[in-house]
Amino acid sequence: MKIYLFSGSPNADGLTAACCRAAEAGAKKAGAETVWVNLNARKVERCRACGNGWGTCREEHVCTGIEDDFQQLHRQLAEADGLIIVTPVYWGGLSESTASFFERLRRCEAFKQHLPGNRQSILRAKPAVAVAAAGGSGRGTVSCLVDLERLLNHLGAEIFDLFAVTRRSGQYKLAALEACIAAMAAAGK
Repeated sequence: MKIYLFSGSPNADGLTAACCRAAEAGAKKAGAETVWVNLNARKVERCRACGNGWGTCREEHVCTGIEDDFQQLHRQLAEADGLIIVTPVYWGGLSESTASFFERLRRCEAFKQHLPGNRQSILRAKPAVAVAAAGGSGRGTVSCLVDLERLLNHLGAEIFDLFAVTRRSGQYKLAALEACIAAMAAAGK
């Protein structure tokens, strides 16, 4: 199983990174390959809502309005057997880097099921885990997870689990996250 792990934090030593390490450890325990994508190390701009609000994303399912790292990541994600999104919680929502990538991905993938031939999203029925990591006050994890759940539903992914992790809950939640990813990877074999 090949699992794509998306991290949306610039902090390599923070709670989000700890969640990513726990997820990666769980995948390795189950013998899965992990592709870790640090969205802060990539150049992915926000959607510009090209044309009349929809550019090539709705009909052709590719973003041609902006040339950056999104196109390559979008193509690579097609080989994923599973998905993990780990984002820090900023103002009760996703980090800017996480939001930028996944908003554009949603625009390219969410309308595929309405095409002749019933083409499906590249994440259709693939297992996914979403993690909202709140290292500061710990507030905002629930609203962030609601956004992540909506995103995964639009992409047609099969939600395996959703995690709210805070500084206070980190120790036991990291162990649970590792176990969750191991279970997801084992189920996908």
